[in-house]
Parts: sequence; structure tokens; C-alpha cells
Amino acid sequence: MTLIRPTAETAGASGPVRRPAAGRAVALLVLVAVAALIPLLGPRPALDGTGEAAAPGVGGIALLRAALFAALCVPVGELFAARLARLVPGAPLEHAPRSWAPSAAAVGFLAALGLASVVATGNLLPHHLSDMDVGGLYQSRDGKLALLEVNAFLAAGLCALSRRPAAQVWPLAAVVLAEALRAHPAPEHGPLVGSGLTLVHVTCAALWTGGLLHVLRMLRTWRAASEAAEAAEPTGTAETAASADAAGAALLGLYARVAAVLFAALTATGAWSALRRMPPGTVLDQLTATSYGRTLLAKLVLVATVAVLALLARLRLRRAADRLSACVPARAEVVALGLVVAVSGLLTALPLPIRWS
Repeated sequence: MTLIRPTAETAGASGPVRRPAAGRAVALLVLVAVAALIPLLGPRPALDGTGEAAAPGVGGIALLRAALFAALCVPVGELFAARLARLVPGAPLEHAPRSWAPSAAAVGFLAALGLASVVATGNLLPHHLSDMDVGGLYQSRDGKLALLEVNAFLAAGLCALSRRPAAQVWPLAAVVLAEALRAHPAPEHGPLVGSGLTLVHVTCAALWTGGLLHVLRMLRTWRAASEAAEAAEPTGTAETAASADAAGAALLGLYARVAAVLFAALTATGAWSALRRMPPGTVLDQLTATSYGRTLLAKLVLVATVAVLALLARLRLRRAADRLSACVPARAEVVALGLVVAVSGLLTALPLPIRWS
């Protein structure tokens, strides 16, 4: 048994090999991509026909914010998955994938720096250095939060390269807090409630997305290590491979149980946040008549698909003869979560919905 093995059904002794699970996952992702096509193309299709106007450079801002969210998910997921792996008996912890945290911190630093330059230019994309008022960043709330994110990603990168990479949890927490405060300025009704919801929402999203990515990377690394051991010493490695397989399945199962709690928290905080911006009586209209609503609807479709893929993976963990065949829908789930991150970046750059009475 290999650690991550695609499921296959053989039609006959010499017949073709079918992979229905992989085919269903690909078909599902194609349907989701079609459903999310409008917002993923950028702000123009989402704004078309709504009568709303986006700020100049909203496409670039959406791209920067999506990069920042992705850069946050990667190191958070690494810390989370490593913590789960330490709870699995017999896990080959000595075989760990190369950390992507330093690279993610560099991406996050550049994205945060780009967003800080936007704030320094009056929420416009700068064309020249003279357009930016760097000193003004220290005089505004948004400017201070932008600088906090720049410094936090720099600190996270230094921690990731140090002997204690776990210390990066503190600067990463500062990024999450800054995002929560930035999304709900003081003039908003109940900004502390909104910031609290965003804090929980972003934290759970980073743990879910980054955690699954790193869990799958760990399983692949364990597989490569067991194959290398088998090639070096064919005798006596079957037990080692079986132990690695069992540890991999246990890790994936442990992650799935925690992910169920994260999904519940994401659903609750996401629904509450949406209702705060779109009152219940106007939700159906605004989901199709506003750019924010259209993008939110696409995000809901993607999240629902992620939930289906997660359920398929969990069923395989419980019922399949090869429990690690759950990696097939789990890999599709990572792709769908990546689309969710992209849509989330666009969502934060679009005009907020109108609060109809």
C-alpha cells in the first residue's frame, strides 16, 4: 500500500483502468469554476448592471488582498498541521516537508507593502513615488493598520527562518487582528462586533485552508520517505510502510474532525456578518443586484462545494478499504479553497452593499 494512492477500479484483467472518483472531482470543480466565473474575472462583470461604481484600481487591490490572505494561510496551516501531527502515535515526524513559511511571508510582506502604498495614496493605486504620503500613514487608522501588517509579515518571515519557527504565531495573529479592525472602521454600526466576527472567520479560514494543504504535503513526504526506505532496504520495510500509512490516515482523520468545527464556526460567523451588511429582507435582492452580493453568492457556492468534497473525504476515511484514498477529494478541496481565497480578496475590494430599510 502506498501512502497517497489514487483509487482505481479495473474492468478486467487486461481492461482499462477507471478512476471514477478523480473524474467526479474534476467535473465538480469545472462546474464550480463556471458558477464562480463572473467574480473571478474581476470587478467589472460583478459591477455590470448594478449601477455601482468601483474605486480606481480595485482589480489590483483585490489581487493584493488575495495574495495577503494566501500568504497568511500557508504559515498558519503549517503550524496547525504540525501540532496535529504531534498528536498522532507513530507519526514519522523526522520526515517533514520543506517549510513554505519564509516564501509566504515574503509574498505577504510585498502584498501588505502594496496595500500600504494604496492607503498612502488616498486609496488609489500609485503611479509615482511622489504620489504617496508615507508620513501620513502614521496619522490615520487605516495607515497604522497597513504598517502593522507590513511589519508583522516581516517579523513572521524572520521567525520562520529562526530556530523557533513557532514564534511566528504572534506576528501572524497581529495580521489577523489588523484585518479584522480594517474591515470594520469606527463609523460602522457595532464595529467591535463586526471585528470580532471577522477575527474568528479569518482565523478559521486560515486554519482550514492552510492546514489541509500542509497535511497533504506531509502525507506526500511520508510516502516518499517510505518508498526511499523500501528502495534502500527491501527487506523488513513492509511494516514501516504500513505504519506510515496508518499514521497518515490518522492525521487526515484528526484534521477532518477539527475541520468540522472550523466549518461550523465559518458558517456561523459568515452568515452573521452577511446579515449585518444585508438585512434579512433584502438578502435575495442584493445577492443578484449588487456586486458584493454576486461575489458573496459565488463564494457561497464554492464553500458549499468544499463542504461536499470534505464530506466525501470523511466518508472514505470511514468506509474505504484504502483510507488514504480520501486524499483524492481532499486535493480537490484544496483547489476549491484556493478559489475561495481569490473570491474573498475580490469581496473585500468591492463596494459594500446598500442597507435598505
